[in-house]
Amino acid sequence: MALTGNVGQVASAGAYQHSFGMLADRTVVSKIDVKSICSGQPTMEIDNREFLKEKLTVGLKALNTQTGGAGTAGYAMIPVYLDPKIVDITRKNTPIVETISRVTNMGVTADYNRITAKGGAYTAAEDAALPETNTTTERASEPIKYLYSIGRVTGQAIAAYPPYIMAGFQPGPGAVSDFSDQAATNAKQFEILVKTREIRELEENLIINGNKTTSAIAGNPNGTEFDGIIVQMGATNTVDKDTTALALDDIEDSIKLAFDDGGRPNICYCSSGVFTDLMKLLTAKIGYLQSAKQVSWGFSTIVLNTMVGEIPVIPSMFMSNVSGSKAAYFMDLSVVEMRVLQDLTYQDLSKSNDSDKFMLKMYECLIIRAPSYCCSITEISA
Repeated sequence: MALTGNVGQVASAGAYQHSFGMLADRTVVSKIDVKSICSGQPTMEIDNREFLKEKLTVGLKALNTQTGGAGTAGYAMIPVYLDPKIVDITRKNTPIVETISRVTNMGVTADYNRITAKGGAYTAAEDAALPETNTTTERASEPIKYLYSIGRVTGQAIAAYPPYIMAGFQPGPGAVSDFSDQAATNAKQFEILVKTREIRELEENLIINGNKTTSAIAGNPNGTEFDGIIVQMGATNTVDKDTTALALDDIEDSIKLAFDDGGRPNICYCSSGVFTDLMKLLTAKIGYLQSAKQVSWGFSTIVLNTMVGEIPVIPSMFMSNVSGSKAAYFMDLSVVEMRVLQDLTYQDLSKSNDSDKFMLKMYECLIIRAPSYCCSITEISA
């Protein structure tokens, strides 16, 4: 393709500067005094050729990347051009946080009642005695647990850090959009973004794996976690594969258990391994699998057509892909809640030394009012 228009002009300008440096266009480089020719001693009225000779001489010098000696991060004359975008290679998606209703909670426990048995209605003869039947209820209680993310930034870092961009994280409330970049104009803002991501990932992990008796997440003291889905569901309405492979029949067998107990599961959480297992099984199953749909967390998901309707499948980065430990949980979200005493809050801590210390905190727990409305497929092998 021929160079035309401005491209040619740029090329010409480059050649001009290479020859004449900063001399303005139409500058007279040399001009002889015509009258001096007749005198036998011709002289130059204008002569800028020495300027050009000097320019040429400089251009021929051996200037290279090592000129000026070694610097702290390379060679002294060449600055380091650092990309302002920082990518967190430990990042994990947190879609489950946004699929579960957040409900305010007064007090340090989430208490609720549920009916466990009804006496039942009956038929009777004309003018028969009418004894009452009894309803059985029980009180359930889950303790609120406390999540923290602590950061500290020195005064020197605040003064010296240039602006950065935290790639692929939107920490705002209700942030269910695809991962997007977030600006951090100084060191403290950058650290706050990192700590926000940390507490968000902890919350997602606890929703799946939390255990209030024996903490399931490394670094958490026993008794500090709330029970997650795996613990609260236990063996309720479980199709236990006993370390065998997933089959299509397992889906309906599991859903039927919840349906018969009054539930209507409307979402599935599973590991990425189970998600790919489902994709392989459903590829050739006409009418069972709809086209993949784009959801709000940066990926497309599959939707299962079951006896209780459509069920989107959400893969979790916090569920096990170990053969024999893979699982899928079909949840009725009408009975699943995050009970929140205090939602995500920023607070400065006491100042020590020349640094700013802060914390992010959240007081909450997960409750499943009726585990029997939900179901699962567990112990799936590779």
